Amino acid sequence: MRLSFLISTAAAIALTACNTSVATDDVSSVATEDVTSVSTEDLATAAASTLAVEVHDGEFATIQQFTTPGGVSVWLVEEPSIPILSLRMAWQGGETNDPVGQEGLTNAMVYHMNEGAGELDAQAFFKTMEELNMSFSCGAGNENTYCNASMLTDNAEDSFGMIALALSQPRFDDGPFERFQREQEVSLQTRETNAQYLAARARAAALYPDHAYARDTSAESLAAITQDAMRAHKDLLMVKDGMLVTAVGAMSPEQLAPLIDAAVADLPDTSETVETDDVVLAAASAEPITVELPQPQSLVTFAAPAMRRDDPDFYTAVVLNYTFGGGGFQSRLMQDLRVDKGLTYGVYTNVSSDEKIQLWSGGGQTKNESAGEFIAGVKENMEKMVADGMTEQELEDAKAYLTGSYPLGFDSNAKIAGRMMGVRLDELPVDFFDTRNALVEAVTLEDVNRVAAEYLDPENFTFVIVGEPEGLDG
Repeated sequence: MRLSFLISTAAAIALTACNTSVATDDVSSVATEDVTSVSTEDLATAAASTLAVEVHDGEFATIQQFTTPGGVSVWLVEEPSIPILSLRMAWQGGETNDPVGQEGLTNAMVYHMNEGAGELDAQAFFKTMEELNMSFSCGAGNENTYCNASMLTDNAEDSFGMIALALSQPRFDDGPFERFQREQEVSLQTRETNAQYLAARARAAALYPDHAYARDTSAESLAAITQDAMRAHKDLLMVKDGMLVTAVGAMSPEQLAPLIDAAVADLPDTSETVETDDVVLAAASAEPITVELPQPQSLVTFAAPAMRRDDPDFYTAVVLNYTFGGGGFQSRLMQDLRVDKGLTYGVYTNVSSDEKIQLWSGGGQTKNESAGEFIAGVKENMEKMVADGMTEQELEDAKAYLTGSYPLGFDSNAKIAGRMMGVRLDELPVDFFDTRNALVEAVTLEDVNRVAAEYLDPENFTFVIVGEPEGLDG
């Protein structure tokens, strides 16, 4: 099957680095198939447009920012040494846009995005991707929908043709749809014995029962999902307006921009998604919440309010969390509950500062008979951190790890593209990679001890235990 034909586009490229600008002229060719609806007028408009490229020459990466003639915002890192392109695409709107009564619709839609498109059924779609040495997949979170792709740059034109086909003409065939429904039926059955799921459901019911994040799929909501509903939902979520792209590979802005525009040409220009309200957490439960599940061990989870990403104390919390429970075997919780007391194989904490919900959470497993001792140990470590604070050595060790390990996230095209997309979705500046370690280094002992006193009070935390815990009465 032919996947490409040439569309000639002329664009004037303006490269801006620091305070200097260089203008070059370029003629690019776009590969696509008759899956796009790029009109002569569109091409004329694109040809007449100017692609302004702003260059951030950072310590970790040189990031080129531009908007394609079609209006898609792109961050690109050119990496000419390896002929591979890693691509990330993201849209505003995710699972919280599922209609009431059709929970699971977004996941159903993204499941089918690489299950055949155009004239290619699922098997032919996968076979063609295999022949092109490319990958393409889509997923969704609470607030975003995204698709990822990787390809050889030699095959970029045909690979973008496959992406265009998937975005414009997904088939939503009966076979994959029936497979999805069977898998979901199994998931509904097994989740009732999944301790992690039961703990998350109990926590949502306790802390934000009326929020969209507490909605869940059910047999009824899955039964209400139709192929037509998935098609309509794709057109609601995957639109040109607000779409973000990050890419890393052996490709210039002049080469990449027309490929992206051709791939998204048939997406709707805009849509009306529903913005989720911020989560307002209920007061912490005074007593542990227990979910009965016959098993020899209890899963203990705990959660309390944290701060937003743009809060000045966010990196102080990151440093504090590393020492308290986020640093693996180096953390206080691991040393006390595993090494000294032998209560668990592992215990962790995490600070999550998503746009709509911010939590300081953690968890671990222990024998049912030691559940009470485990919880008491977590609380004692919180109280000790609040009362005595971190030591200067702990602070330096945390900073050394958090700054020293940071470059490991930039050792592949896919990692860099993913990190850039994370920065974009968090609405952080393009120089974030260069300033992040300085933010960690700036944290002082006074900062971490102040934040510990504010956030690690045990009374802030709601504990949820799944299992047959003992000793909860103290």
